[in-house]
Amino acid sequence: MIRVQTAPFDPHAETAAFAKGRGEAGALASFIGSVRDSAHGGEVSALELEAYLGFTEKQIAAIEAEARQRFDVIDTLVIHRYGRMAPGEAIVLVAALSKHRREALQAVDYLMDRLKTEAPFWKKELRPEGAEWIEPRSDDRASRAKWDEGKK
Repeated sequence: MIRVQTAPFDPHAETAAFAKGRGEAGALASFIGSVRDSAHGGEVSALELEAYLGFTEKQIAAIEAEARQRFDVIDTLVIHRYGRMAPGEAIVLVAALSKHRREALQAVDYLMDRLKTEAPFWKKELRPEGAEWIEPRSDDRASRAKWDEGKK
């Protein structure tokens, strides 16, 4: 399941609902990304993400489909916000259900590496001294590249 939305969400409630009644799953792995209150040595007052609705969901669906092909998962969940968010608010939730832990953990790691570098969101940190557009970092790209090398 994929949701791209402006509304805040409760990651723990979403994860519980995702796993409810899924007795075939022996593992649930998840990642929650939140807005930091500082970056690059300065205060961050908010984060703004822009998305091109329709296209963004399509790109995330393609990434999710590749994760499902690559890992033996029962189901996956991706919730990603856009719009203005305050420090401490959840930006993204990625979860995977599988029979065993390794597949769920790897699927979540893969999904996050792909989302960080390929999902069409444009990020801007708002600071007291002004705003700064944020690009994926070199270590984000390196983490993404390991999947192309066949490493897990």
